[in-house]
Amino acid sequence: MPEVEVVVAHQERATLRVGDVFLKIDADPGRTDVEVEAMVLAPVPTPEVLWRRTPVLALAALPGTALGRLGEPSTASPAAWAAAGAAARTLHDAPLPPWPGRSREELTSQLDAECAWLVGNGVLPTDLVTRNRQVAEAALRPWTPVFTHGDLQITHVFVDGDEITGVLDWSEAGQGDALFDLATLTLGHEEHLGDVLAGYRADVDLDVIRAWWSLRSLLAVRWLVEHGFDPYAPGCEVDVLRSRL
Repeated sequence: MPEVEVVVAHQERATLRVGDVFLKIDADPGRTDVEVEAMVLAPVPTPEVLWRRTPVLALAALPGTALGRLGEPSTASPAAWAAAGAAARTLHDAPLPPWPGRSREELTSQLDAECAWLVGNGVLPTDLVTRNRQVAEAALRPWTPVFTHGDLQITHVFVDGDEITGVLDWSEAGQGDALFDLATLTLGHEEHLGDVLAGYRADVDLDVIRAWWSLRSLLAVRWLVEHGFDPYAPGCEVDVLRSRL
């Protein structure tokens, strides 16, 4: 019998691997609805949906390995990173999904609340939060919505050699800013931004990419701490924030 591997588990959801099958258990069936529909609509490789019995979604394992992990050097080739950029461009050029994403107003309100919490609870130094809040402002400009993955971190992008074999975890997909996806993909791996943009093949405002690095990290710290993850680990969110000083 194959062993059961806990891939990730916290209060909102859990993912288990049993042989070549991933079982995703989500307390919010709406997120699973989005994930399944987004995978149908997305013009990039995605896992095969084997079955769904709420609250469980069964997906076939993707071939290959993740592009990398936050806080660790990536062993993927520059061509693989470029292929990830090309996949993002294909997604962003696709028709919009029928559901909206977060608005600038929602993001601004959430960012202000998180910054106040980080400072008020002594989680991060005031100067670190203040500087990154200033940097993040560049991301809060008007953008033309595109089909975004919404959580395009490198552990969600699988490659085999230089080819993309699939993209995981579509529960945050929706209409959003293309540069948010690119920033999420390269968070903590700034050295690969050039490779990603070579595959993306479009003019990109690097200041906005950096702004999204700060914004995403500021929004993530409390959630990570409260769900048992470590944003202070080398190369992770707090180090990303420190790099802006």
